Order: sequence, then C-alpha cells, then structure tokens
Amino acid sequence: MFSNQVLLAFLISFIAGLATSIGGILTFFIKKDNMKALALGLSFSAGVMIYLSFMEILPDAMNWLAGLFGEKKGSLIAVCIFLAGILLAALIDYLMPDHVTCDMITDHRKKLKRVGIFAAIAISIHNFPEGLATFMTGLKSISLSIPIALAIALHNIPEGISVALPIYNATGKKRKAFFWASLSGMAEPLGAVLGFLVLRDYLNDFTFGILFALIAGIMIYLSLDELLPLANEYDETHQGIIGVSMGIMVMAFTMIFI
Repeated sequence: MFSNQVLLAFLISFIAGLATSIGGILTFFIKKDNMKALALGLSFSAGVMIYLSFMEILPDAMNWLAGLFGEKKGSLIAVCIFLAGILLAALIDYLMPDHVTCDMITDHRKKLKRVGIFAAIAISIHNFPEGLATFMTGLKSISLSIPIALAIALHNIPEGISVALPIYNATGKKRKAFFWASLSGMAEPLGAVLGFLVLRDYLNDFTFGILFALIAGIMIYLSLDELLPLANEYDETHQGIIGVSMGIMVMAFTMIFI
C-alpha cells in the first residue's frame, strides 16, 4: 500500500520526534527537589522557547505570509496573530483550574505540573507542522530530509527537558514526566501521518503562517508569565539569567551549525 519512500520518510519524522524522549530521560539525572538545578532548568526552558519564538517560528510565519500579502502586510498580520497567541495563552491559563491552598509546597508543585503540561501542549502544536515538513521533504528527497530531521531532533532534546523537568519535580514520577515529554514529540509523526492521509490538500503557506505566529505567542507567554516567574521563586543567586542565556545559546548554535 505504501512505498518504501513513504515508510522511510515517516521513520525519519518519527526519530526526530523521539528526541524529546531523550530530553525527558536527561531530566532524571537532575536530583529531584534540587532548587538551584530546578531554577536553572526552568529558566533554561524559557531561553529555549524565547529563542525559538523570536528567531525561528515568528520569522517563518512572517516569511510565509509575506509571500502571500507582501512583506509589510504579511509581517503585520504575523505580529497581530502573535499577539493573539499571547492573549489565547492568557485565556487558557485563566481557565485552567488553580485551586488555592495554604500548603506552599503543594501549591508550588501544582504550578510546576501545570507549567509542564502547558509546555507539552504548546510544543506538541509546534512539532506537528515540523513533522509534516520533514515527512513531505522526505517524499521528495531522503538525503535532504535527514539533515533537517537531525536539526529538529537536536532542538527537540531541550524541548523535552522543558516538559519533563517541571512535571518530574511536581509529581516525583519519572514515568509521568517521560510520558508527557514523549507525547509532545509524537506530534511530529502524527503530523506526518495526518498530513499525508488527510490534510495535504488543506495545508498551505497561509495556514502555516497563522499557526506558527500563534504558537510563537503562546510560547512567549509561557516563558515570561510561567517559566521565569516560577524559576525566580527557586533562584537564590543568578540561576535565572544563566539558565536563559544557556537556553538561547544552545538553540542558537544548534540552528547555526546543523
């Protein structure tokens, strides 16, 4: 039913998505309840998302929309959708249950778990079109899709850490943290399958431009309103700025050299 080219393109997309699981596993080498490491990890996650949003996702959205509406109008539409993404994330955050408790430790753990799940949702939506792009490239040229998949896999590792770290520290359950990190990565092969079977006739530059601008806004909200404030609660010295800088640096070098 499916050619070897199709199966190989799907396998490449699957392996790229699986890299978030590696990030989930790396999280377990950080001692649970190590507050300095937690602050560093949360701020690192914020740096990863901030860099991705402003240097990769939002520019891609602008480029796609500029091709349809012209550079100025396309960029304006992308920025408006980006701001709409921030507002959407704020609305989701407001609607998510956040029970008041007098137990500060329990309250912090609930916040951590919510941040981790929120990150998993945002990253899953972001990974969906990435998986589709890798798969579609693989259908045209396997040799071209492999370096693309490698670049995606490398930046999926810190994304996996972004999801697993807060959930692991909130629940103490490695399986749950690994599950959510892996689930966010599996959006890539899911994007490949749905794109091939169902959505290929409906996906275009306009759809990708709107989707990417929206996700950039959601990630910025998550970074500035959730990850960094939570990191500051555990930050005794300068872990916050160090973590953000490390996250940006890792993503920057990944994008430049791969």
